[in-house]
Amino acid sequence: MDKALKLALGSIAVGGLVLGLKYLAYRLTGSIALYSDALESTVNVATAVAAFFAVRLSATPPDANHPYGHHKVEYLSAVVEGVLIVIAALMVLREAYFGLLAPRELQAPLKGLLVNAAASVINALWCFVLFRFGRQWRSPALIADARHLWADVVTSVGVVVGVGLVVVTGWQQLDAVLAALVAVNILWSGWRLMRESIGGLMDEAVPEETLTRVKELISAHADGAIEAHDLRTRQAGRVTFIEFHLVVPGTMSVSDSHALCDRIEAALRGGVGGAMITIHVEPEEKAKHPGGIPVV
Repeated sequence: MDKALKLALGSIAVGGLVLGLKYLAYRLTGSIALYSDALESTVNVATAVAAFFAVRLSATPPDANHPYGHHKVEYLSAVVEGVLIVIAALMVLREAYFGLLAPRELQAPLKGLLVNAAASVINALWCFVLFRFGRQWRSPALIADARHLWADVVTSVGVVVGVGLVVVTGWQQLDAVLAALVAVNILWSGWRLMRESIGGLMDEAVPEETLTRVKELISAHADGAIEAHDLRTRQAGRVTFIEFHLVVPGTMSVSDSHALCDRIEAALRGGVGGAMITIHVEPEEKAKHPGGIPVV
């Protein structure tokens, strides 16, 4: 099983465990804020399942209907997760509203807070794992899942603080107020996630530092060529697509130009993870220098 797929499967197990702990915390205390926190965790499980199937499908080899692969499905999963994050925030706001109208007296708050805190620690640790390997493997689905979990951790911290202050001050409405404030943060997290995912679906270019690295690699390994121009890049999940035109002397043989392209492709694959390269070779009269990438 693919490593990213194992992490996505692990998220489902962790999400189920955390959900069970948070629901137990709610049952111990009767706190509306803890109930809202448990409600938000149900979305964690749903998004973990979505991430699992997205990572699984994205690893499917290209076929006749999808010759460029299935990498973009991870962005679709991330968009779905962003929508679910927003829905979770709205659910928290709803519960906070009813909590303000009808405050509940807390029962066994210390036990509930300890159980909820344990769930938050588990979430934070798993979030760190997903962030680390999601970025390392450039998996939008895993990164989206990590951000969702981080939003849940922030929510839980706010809820624990709110319930703790309720116990200290005796002001029952306070947990609902803090839960509402944290919900606003969750809304922002969901919007940012959807914005980045939509950017991937719209074939945005790679970040500037990656683009600079691509240009440097082309220039350093294109000895014998005249220039490279019309460079285009895009990101699709764990794959970086790189396309450009390579101008060579008119006297260069097809065999030599092919070897030159192979050398450049090998350098790009070594310097840019998951690179898929398309090079269009042109004769010297097609040169656009200085508009192109100088390689001599």
